[in-house]
Amino acid sequence: MSQNRRNLSERKVELLVGNLLRYGVLLASALVLIGGVLYLIYHGKETPNYQIFHSEPPAFRSPEGVATSALSGRRGIIQLGLLLLIATPVARVAFSLLAFMRQRDTTYIILTLIVLTGLIISFIAG
Repeated sequence: MSQNRRNLSERKVELLVGNLLRYGVLLASALVLIGGVLYLIYHGKETPNYQIFHSEPPAFRSPEGVATSALSGRRGIIQLGLLLLIATPVARVAFSLLAFMRQRDTTYIILTLIVLTGLIISFIAG
């Protein structure tokens, strides 16, 4: 009975992780699409000037700035969708860590911690 319960628990975790990835990507895609449509509505007839390089505005250089910009609409919504798309696999790794901790699987806890640490360091350093 214990093995059957464990298999059921593992199956639930697999379904939750799969749904996390599925809905995270769908939500991110919807945000990018909505933001893109809004951007084209307001800026679609503008002619871009490629003679001068313009970097990203400071508002798009932090998650807080992206969220604030998204609340104001248009281009910030696209950036929020991209941020969510990047955050979805990180959330999956964090959720997997919690699942492995619940199962007390030391090997996978250590491996997942290494992956999660690498992801966090790359975000902080990047």
